[in-house]
Amino acid sequence: MNDTITIERNDATRRYEVTLGDELAGFAEFRTTPDGIVFTHTVVRPEFGGQGLGTRLAKFALDDAVARGERIVPRCPFIAAYLREHPGYEASVDWPTA
Repeated sequence: MNDTITIERNDATRRYEVTLGDELAGFAEFRTTPDGIVFTHTVVRPEFGGQGLGTRLAKFALDDAVARGERIVPRCPFIAAYLREHPGYEASVDWPTA
């Protein structure tokens, strides 16, 4: 079994995808706006849970957004929780007001 973890931004599907071997293990959906990148939903498939893939996915997606100079809008509860628990992104985050 191939246990290689790959995380990539897929602009065609508007999501960051984490794969374990050949299988899609999870994704973080986003939409881009003139003001930045809005994270809307994150999923790790149940059979891949408990391996830290969601955390790795969130870190990769947020680091990539910062590197691209995008403002981050965390509407997804998982991404919002990650941001609250991992300092260093404050200068790039616009918290939603509603």
